[in-house]
Amino acid sequence: MHHAATAPRRGIGVVNSRVCVWTTEDNRDKTRGAGVDVLNCSVGVLEGDELLEYSFPPPHPLNAARAEAFWKKLEESRLEWKRLAPQKASEETIELFHAKEHVKFVQKASEQGLGTLDFGDTPAYKGVYEASQFMVGSTLEAVEKVLAREVDHAFNPVGGLHHARRDASAGFCVFNDIGVAIELLRRRHGLKKIMYVDIDVHHGDGVFYTYEDDPDVFIFDIHEDGRYIYPGTGAASEQGSGKAVGTKVNVPFEPGATDLDVYKQLPKLEKFARSSKPEFIIFQCGADGLASDPIGGLRYTAEAHGAVGALLHRLSHELCEGRLVGLGGGGYDPQNCADAWTTVVASFTKY
Repeated sequence: MHHAATAPRRGIGVVNSRVCVWTTEDNRDKTRGAGVDVLNCSVGVLEGDELLEYSFPPPHPLNAARAEAFWKKLEESRLEWKRLAPQKASEETIELFHAKEHVKFVQKASEQGLGTLDFGDTPAYKGVYEASQFMVGSTLEAVEKVLAREVDHAFNPVGGLHHARRDASAGFCVFNDIGVAIELLRRRHGLKKIMYVDIDVHHGDGVFYTYEDDPDVFIFDIHEDGRYIYPGTGAASEQGSGKAVGTKVNVPFEPGATDLDVYKQLPKLEKFARSSKPEFIIFQCGADGLASDPIGGLRYTAEAHGAVGALLHRLSHELCEGRLVGLGGGGYDPQNCADAWTTVVASFTKY
């Protein structure tokens, strides 16, 4: 679709069956070239007090201040977005991914409010089960709203808990909302090929090893080298197993890696996505890779997150009808979370 760049105009454009609003302006995004329309996509963002309940007691670094800082920055930005209300996942839905015994264990620990859910990183507190239901349910709400075309793309800041396994919590992650979402997409919606992109400072081991031998789950994971940081996994040699060899890519970075290191991976990510031909893209954009994070050792700025988000946004329209959901993941400096996640939301708005 081409329009002369005279006065700003608005209309409706169709991209791979997705309907987005387009604008033509003299000062359009220069990266797309003169004379090219910019599509303004609607982005749903999960927001609500229920999501603040997924917050471990002080001085734990994963707490409500992260989401609060993000929502504040988003409100102050000039971005247009649609509020999506938090939703509660049922026990049955959580068990699409998690073992029934693990769900029962979390329920009991939540009632007692004592001890830990793993080896010490993930403390139990009263109500942690219900808080986790809202965390998972809100990621699923993001997925459902995109599938129903009520929004073009969606973002859940408290989602992206990629360390939990089917039968265990781990690394601040009570349940694995990504795994539940993948199972929901496949079992209840009949989708087959899912691409998961993870740029959290930590390797997404709970997703990777669950689907290591699954040839229809495509994983591209950029993280700090496991020799220096939890969980100690994600070597470049790990590329999937059995029939799934080649459907997984791990990119471990040395401490101190910067935006430039991320940018160098974008052509590889694009090639991987195009060869995978996904039907849905899930983007875990943990902010703990930014400089000054108290846990991570990388030195990104929020621009790295925006660059990956923009690429996945474009690819989602070209490959899978715009089906793209972003999840906040880690990040333990609230301002870093606000900066990175707002930049991702911004990258979802223009195509």
